[in-house]
Amino acid sequence: MTKVIAHSLFTDFDIDLFKAGKHFRLYEKLGAHLTEVNGVKGVYFAVWAPTAQSVSVVGDFNYWTQGEHNLNVRWDSSGIWEGFIPDISKGALYKYKIRSNINGVITEKADPFALYCEKPPHTASVVWDLDYKWKDENWMQKRQDYNALDKPYSVYEVHLGSWRRAEHNRFLTYLELADDLVKYVKETGFTHVEFMPIMEYPYDPSWGYQLTGYFAPTSRFGKPQDFMVLVDRLHQEGIGVILDWVPSHFPDDAHGLGFFDGSHLYEHPDRRKGYHPDWKSLVFNYGRNEVRAFLISNAVFWLQNYHIDGLRVDAVASMLYLDYSRKDGEWEANIFGGRENLDSISFLKEFNEVIYSNFDGIQTIAEESTSFPMVSRPTSIGGLGFGMKWMMGWMHDTLKYFQKETVYRKYHQNELTFSMTYAFTENFMLPFSHDEVVYGKNSLIYKMPGDEWQRFANLRLLYSYMFTHPGTKLLFMGAEFGQTSEWNFEQSLDWHLLQYDFHSGIKRLITDLNQLYKSQPALYEKQFSGDGFEWINYSDHQNAILSYMRKGNNPDENLIVVCNFTEVVRENYRIGIPKKGKLKEIFNSDATIYGGSGVENSNTLKIETVAYDGRDFSVALILPPLSVTVYSLIE
Repeated sequence: MTKVIAHSLFTDFDIDLFKAGKHFRLYEKLGAHLTEVNGVKGVYFAVWAPTAQSVSVVGDFNYWTQGEHNLNVRWDSSGIWEGFIPDISKGALYKYKIRSNINGVITEKADPFALYCEKPPHTASVVWDLDYKWKDENWMQKRQDYNALDKPYSVYEVHLGSWRRAEHNRFLTYLELADDLVKYVKETGFTHVEFMPIMEYPYDPSWGYQLTGYFAPTSRFGKPQDFMVLVDRLHQEGIGVILDWVPSHFPDDAHGLGFFDGSHLYEHPDRRKGYHPDWKSLVFNYGRNEVRAFLISNAVFWLQNYHIDGLRVDAVASMLYLDYSRKDGEWEANIFGGRENLDSISFLKEFNEVIYSNFDGIQTIAEESTSFPMVSRPTSIGGLGFGMKWMMGWMHDTLKYFQKETVYRKYHQNELTFSMTYAFTENFMLPFSHDEVVYGKNSLIYKMPGDEWQRFANLRLLYSYMFTHPGTKLLFMGAEFGQTSEWNFEQSLDWHLLQYDFHSGIKRLITDLNQLYKSQPALYEKQFSGDGFEWINYSDHQNAILSYMRKGNNPDENLIVVCNFTEVVRENYRIGIPKKGKLKEIFNSDATIYGGSGVENSNTLKIETVAYDGRDFSVALILPPLSVTVYSLIE
């Protein structure tokens, strides 16, 4: 058996950067790399294991025998073990067998930097490359325009394993999804897709949020290049791609990052900081330089090698607070006596600085549910540096309101109007995500009150209110056609429902709302600015009606929005208007094509010189039941 040949991809500068936590392309050095040494082809292996006594590569090429291929430890105290093994080719299976200096403990680990992994439940790493010829040049060159904060941003959240299944409940492959999913997203008009975690994970019920292969797209659906095809096809159709990214915790599976070299290498050694009680998982040591470099390198990797356009960072709140989900005595205050995790705050700021300074036209999005300040503000003024933040308060308040019978809504209008008191403190995304349709919470359609017609009218009203409210949008798959059952990760969405008019009407509504959002600058140009919104009347509690203006850069393109939250048709309902002219109804959620009753206004409505709502002019409207109507101002 050919032994290990001394070889290194590291320079002294690489090592200095790594120790300082500033090496953000570690995947180019650590891991398994197909290469050639002295004319001989093989694989260079490198792994970080500072407390190891010995590290050997075991795999199908040496019958998984420890000691056949021992790596060499570097002399520079970096803790990196490396070496070149000849005659190993692409597709070889391998792991690292690590004997620790601590009581001789032996661990057998998958490669933290593996580009490809065995299909679960198997756990070996696979020697692979990232060779691929991209065809998305047009998207990448113009991404800054498509992906900017003053552009429409409507996200379709997808769990790849359950969006649609093939015969015998088989997963669709990346290549099949590159046909079916891309066509569907294009048809419904979403500007972006967000994939729930696609990095390799061992346990299906975790939905992908317990990662073991941070640099490998899951092999459940195909090879790494197959996933590249899916991203490429989306880009060719003008659709951006966001990945869920999970730097907040990781599982303690035997082949994973936990207790990697017999020590707490990646996880914080203090269990009060290194263990997550909610998810029974381990928490990264954000104060350790090499761990920070690992995580930021991982974020850079997906943006660089897979052309990803944004990262939605999971469970940010759990990272920010030392007492998150912990009782008194289970956490320790920071050096200032506070509950903030200073190491993770510093990490998140650096992550955003690195990402935004290295990639044009990308966005980072925080799933953050607390009132932590300035999450989506630049680090230069003290913010965390994210591009956007999920508006969890809006989501909870809105669903709470909509679940009420319409007769009681007049007593709870503040649950809707409250969002506008803080809507512009962050760059907010409005999310109806997978979390709202699992664990007994019911599907969105069955959160709605009333008989069947009213349920669907309420759902149309909910979505139309969402799309006319300031902020970017996110819908979980199935919501766009009124999925009736809760989401089940083990089976396909209920596509058969589209044969029914009410469900196909919801899909048509979402398609038209996406088109409205993309075609009306007033809905996106100032979606994060108070200048983009103006109340007309928020105090008509008795009738449960809200009216407001959405404003863009051109005042002539401003829109009027009126929401009727009851099933009562309002005749001659008057609202104040800022200037003379006419109104034209350009959207009506009660249209018959959506399953509505068809109550509508005439083509143009004359604005009268009648003072109302504190304005000099006004117009009388017909408000359909449980509806949103949108009007443009014309001369």
